[in-house]
Amino acid sequence: MTINPFIGKTLLLTALCAATLQPTTVHAATAPEAHNPYTAPSAEDLRLYEIADAPQPARILRDIQTLVDFGTRHTLSSQTDKQRGIGAARNWIKAEFERISAACGGCLEVIEVADTVSGKRIPEPTRVVNIIAIQRGTLDPNRVVMMSGDIDSRVSDVMDANSFSPGANDNASGVAGALEAARILSQYQFGGTIVYAALSGEEQGLYGGTGLADFAKKQGWQVEAVLNNDMIGNIQGINGVVSNHTVRVFSEGVRIAETPAEAKERYFSGGENDSASRNLARHIKQLVDQYMTNLDVQLIYRLDRFGRGGHHLPFNKAGFPAVRVMETNENYHRQHQDIRSEDGIAYGDVIEGVDEAFAAKLTALNAISLASMAWAPAPPTQVSISGQVSADTQLNWLADATAEVAGYRIYWRKTTAPEWTHSRYVGKVNSFTLRNMVIDNYLYGVAAVGYNGNTSPVVFPGAAGNFFPGTLDSADKAAKQH
Repeated sequence: MTINPFIGKTLLLTALCAATLQPTTVHAATAPEAHNPYTAPSAEDLRLYEIADAPQPARILRDIQTLVDFGTRHTLSSQTDKQRGIGAARNWIKAEFERISAACGGCLEVIEVADTVSGKRIPEPTRVVNIIAIQRGTLDPNRVVMMSGDIDSRVSDVMDANSFSPGANDNASGVAGALEAARILSQYQFGGTIVYAALSGEEQGLYGGTGLADFAKKQGWQVEAVLNNDMIGNIQGINGVVSNHTVRVFSEGVRIAETPAEAKERYFSGGENDSASRNLARHIKQLVDQYMTNLDVQLIYRLDRFGRGGHHLPFNKAGFPAVRVMETNENYHRQHQDIRSEDGIAYGDVIEGVDEAFAAKLTALNAISLASMAWAPAPPTQVSISGQVSADTQLNWLADATAEVAGYRIYWRKTTAPEWTHSRYVGKVNSFTLRNMVIDNYLYGVAAVGYNGNTSPVVFPGAAGNFFPGTLDSADKAAKQH
């Protein structure tokens, strides 16, 4: 197992700098048990090891087979046939979420989020329906972390709604993963809300994700993370590589929803590599390194594969942190292909191309990420930084006075480092000064720490790294009024 690089850094950090606490300490209303203020909370939550081991490959394969058996799940296929087409597949997914909810005493709210759309690949107005299951948080129900997969499938002709289109890996695997994550996590209670989403209309133009992003905004959800799972079952690449122990996590660097004013700020203060989505990706890797074995997370520093897209993009456009989780070695013979054999090559996205143990492993990645973030405090807001033409660097943020927050941890790394390399727990304060650390030579961030061993993703200062768009604007307005 890879050791968490953020544990056990105290002696090293003490040697690097002398840090001074500021007098603006925020005290918790009630601290769980008798917490020693001079001791950092544990960096482990043992429940996450159990969750990492919980996904069942056979159950995931069964769900993939069920989705394949609907013949086609093309967006333009039948919505009324009870045995074949996307309508039948949606009905089964909804019933499965309802069965999971019944097993946990009604802990999931299962709903449809639908829009009637038309476009280049949907010539006639068509109802695009997402099936989502909401597991409400007990402490912070408006804060949402989400796992999604795509219902629809296709063959070579993107407009062919009739041919056999099994879509086993692309993307029955993602939907099966979301169902399995719901089965596992519904056995626990969380402070934040978890949403399990089966999205429609991806192949025809990312319509389902756009509709759910709009729905989230109308609900006023604070979306902390969207984990879009698109192809999580293939281990045999077109390049001849066979590997069941690597996964790619794609994330945007500069926020696509960035305003011109925010772009100008970023140009002078940095953050090109520190969007909320990118730090979400780093957080996922950190969790996998700690709680899983034999899985290497490859952080891909681009929005998606070259010239291609996925269902996390609509959430990024809406300003939400979102990443794409997928296999490392794609097999293009098994994507968007008619079922056939040519020159000894079998084409088509059939279930024989799915490795259920690998799909279970990537489902575990999602499950521990969702659980940890839903158990952790919310990422800090109004994070700012100062220290130009000074020997010292100061970070400020809006401290959360609720009892679930034990304190805060600050992070830094060299500007050329791809991941956070150093951190220090600073307690329940709302500012911290790093003495003798010139602001120009490092990148900095802040995370909230819970008593239960879970930490929020790291937040980079300013609009570039803000997890909840709008909070900085309101802070600026309040500052100007005073």
